[in-house]
This record gives sequence, C-alpha cells and structure tokens, in this order.
Amino acid sequence: MKSKGIHGLSKILIDKYNGEVPQSFEALENLPAVGHKTASVVMSQAFGVPAFPVDTHIHRLMYRWNLTNGKSVQQTEKDAKRIFPEETWNDLHLQIIWYGREYSPARGWDLEKDIITKTIGRKTVLEAYKKKNAS
Repeated sequence: MKSKGIHGLSKILIDKYNGEVPQSFEALENLPAVGHKTASVVMSQAFGVPAFPVDTHIHRLMYRWNLTNGKSVQQTEKDAKRIFPEETWNDLHLQIIWYGREYSPARGWDLEKDIITKTIGRKTVLEAYKKKNAS
C-alpha cells in the first residue's frame, strides 16, 4: 500500500507541480497522506520555513516538562510556538526528539538520566515515576 501511495503522490507532484514539492503548508496538506506534522517537517527541514512539527515524542516530552497540558498535539504545537523563539523552532524540534530518544524515552525511562524532567518536570509525572520505582 505504501508503494502505491508513493507512486500516486509522485504522479500528483509531476502532473500538478511539475515535479517540484510545493512550498506551502496548504498545498502540502492537500496532498494525499500528508498531514500537518509532515507538512511542517517538509517546510522546516526542506525549505527553512519556521515550523514546529509536533509528533507523539515531542507531545509526550512537552507534557512531562509541564510546558503543555497534554490535551492534543495541536495545543502542544501552539504552546511550543508561544514559549520558544521562532528562530529556534526548526532546530529545536529535532533537538527535543534526540533528547527524548537518549534521555527520556516512553519505555525504559530513567529519571536519573533525564535532567530536564528531573529539574522542571510535571509533579504528577515525577510522583508517578517515584511511586512506580519505589518497590
């Protein structure tokens, strides 16, 4: 199915955009299987347009760090854009993903290695971690 999707997307890019990847959020999001996060990654990484792509990893970390309420990735994106200077967005989203993989993964998380969560983490997250690891 993925190869069929890639083939179909490639055909659209050739037929509608002369083989070029469109350089607007709207055009990208109108392509099949391209959502807001993917469009944000393309805009920021391929074209250097300030964007803050939020995936489940960034969403989880921003919640752990008490920087968002965790209700939705849309809210997390708004919060990240409000908190961090625009000129940092393109690099920062990659840095947060890297940090999460190294020090704050969803599974096998060790708070002692995760200095950010240990320092500014949400109280409920810290309490749940300590309770789980008390035994």
